[in-house]
Amino acid sequence: MNPNDLQTLQGFVSRAQMRCILDGCRGEEGNHFRAKLSEYTQRITEMPKTYETDGQGEAAIAQLHYFVGGCDLFITERDVDTDGEGQIQAFGLADLGYGPELGYISIAEAIAHGAELDLYWTPRTVGDIRAEREQVPA
Repeated sequence: MNPNDLQTLQGFVSRAQMRCILDGCRGEEGNHFRAKLSEYTQRITEMPKTYETDGQGEAAIAQLHYFVGGCDLFITERDVDTDGEGQIQAFGLADLGYGPELGYISIAEAIAHGAELDLYWTPRTVGDIRAEREQVPA
């Protein structure tokens, strides 16, 4: 397990979720969870930074997905931590149960309210996500 993977993920998952992932790394499915750590570290490191998807609209790709209760957050870009304070905000599609809207999202605030990073998310466009959500009956 690469210590840099853990450091990169710290601002993107809660302590409780990190403990679960680390427990998984030590269990029977250790190889699977270590691969997930590497996959998400690479995804976070390479994902667009603030304003890099500007103008892409529905074609912007949601790299990360968070969920809590009936709420979903789809992250298309993230801030770069230049002051050492950790992840400040991100941009993406938020659906808090009233329909999806694009806007700035505080990952730290979402995590503080129980949101978990979806370790089985397949990146797809904002347009595809909207279309999927329109097909789901309310």
